[in-house]
Amino acid sequence: MILYPAIDLKDGQAVRLLKGDMEKVTVFNDDPAAQAGAFEDAGCDWVHLVDLNGAFAGAPVNAAAVEAILARLSVPAQLGGGIRDMATIDAWLSKGLSRVILGTVAVENPDLVREACKAFPGQIAVGIDARGGFVATKGWAEETTVQAVDLARSYEDAGVCAIIYTDINRDGAMQGPNIEATVELAQACSIPVIASGGVSSMADLAALKATKVIEGAISGRALYDGAIDLGAALNMLKGA
Repeated sequence: MILYPAIDLKDGQAVRLLKGDMEKVTVFNDDPAAQAGAFEDAGCDWVHLVDLNGAFAGAPVNAAAVEAILARLSVPAQLGGGIRDMATIDAWLSKGLSRVILGTVAVENPDLVREACKAFPGQIAVGIDARGGFVATKGWAEETTVQAVDLARSYEDAGVCAIIYTDINRDGAMQGPNIEATVELAQACSIPVIASGGVSSMADLAALKATKVIEGAISGRALYDGAIDLGAALNMLKGA
């Protein structure tokens, strides 16, 4: 199972929010590129990036920070937040991102997701962010009546390379991931599922790995706070 250390970008800084609330923000590093480099130097195989401002604006906002991160990294990175048209997808992938994550448009414009999968095979992931099993969009600010499992199933034949499933009420709360809901989604479709939201201890990572149906886990605050020892986590997940 792959551990994806998260760098959430707000106003050019690496931050974490509590349950997606832009007013409940903690700044962990004012040099996101240095943070990305530290994750790579520790042995991470991927880095997970989120443009928080972009998620609300509907267009890239922290582009300079992302580009600085990409210039520093040699391992692949994936990015979500405000990516809602083919031009933006193309622009990010051409700048060196390995994977873009489509969230809001996965609900509002499924044709775009399918078009992107055809144009950029293996580089399009879908972000499914849910409260109580129902998808939220536009930076988690808008609730929908779409069920997370149904949305995942709808992309079975689209060529999506991964689904990033986030339980919003667990995100940044250090209360553990919603393993039951994540497993349910992973078992409901054949697309690899990455767990996000609340991954805050070695026990959480071990429990996710033990399901044998979850391909990866994203963690942010726990890595910054030291609740998860990154080196020990990587050794465990790689089977050492």
